[in-house]
Amino acid sequence: MTKHLVLVAGNIGAGKTSLTERIGQRLGWQTAYESVADNPYLPDFYNNMAAWAMHLQIYFLGHRARQYEQLALAPLSAILDRSIYEDAAIFARALHQMGNLNERDYQTYRTLFQIVTEKLPRPNLLIYLKAPPQVLMQRIQQRGRSMENSISLDYLTLLDRYYTEWLQSFDLCPVLTIRSDDLDFVHQPEALEIVIQRMQQKLSGKEELVF
Repeated sequence: MTKHLVLVAGNIGAGKTSLTERIGQRLGWQTAYESVADNPYLPDFYNNMAAWAMHLQIYFLGHRARQYEQLALAPLSAILDRSIYEDAAIFARALHQMGNLNERDYQTYRTLFQIVTEKLPRPNLLIYLKAPPQVLMQRIQQRGRSMENSISLDYLTLLDRYYTEWLQSFDLCPVLTIRSDDLDFVHQPEALEIVIQRMQQKLSGKEELVF
């Protein structure tokens, strides 16, 4: 069987973890998840972004690079919850724009990011989960993580715009865009099958479908 490395990208609350888990179970692929519950910096970051932004970005860079390398070298196909490339293109950029990451730290981070990622093997596919910021805000409130209480609609909207801009020039691999507010792959097994079918079509080189 052909080995695949698939990345799941998307805004906060888009459904990345749920999709990663279900595709891994359905296809017997290895899975890797974003460090949230065991992240030593995330609670402090949400309490004071300016003080902890650089610490969090460096932590995520090392964590994701290790995950990525391990799964890229493993014999089984794998799917990863969030891509390492979003860290620089979306989150570090947003922190810099909002004044939580100063110019000196931002440029230092960008240099380190380039060094870490330039030799990583290319993924086979990026699945981008898209939903309106208002929907994402509702999901975040419903899941009730205390550390996420400070996330605002304006922040989600800024990230959404950066995702759109990033994907316009992303060329490391094919991209499959899925509207996660329209397709309930969490509660509807048939919706998950649609996602898997589209993913397999994309991996085989067929034209991208957006729904």
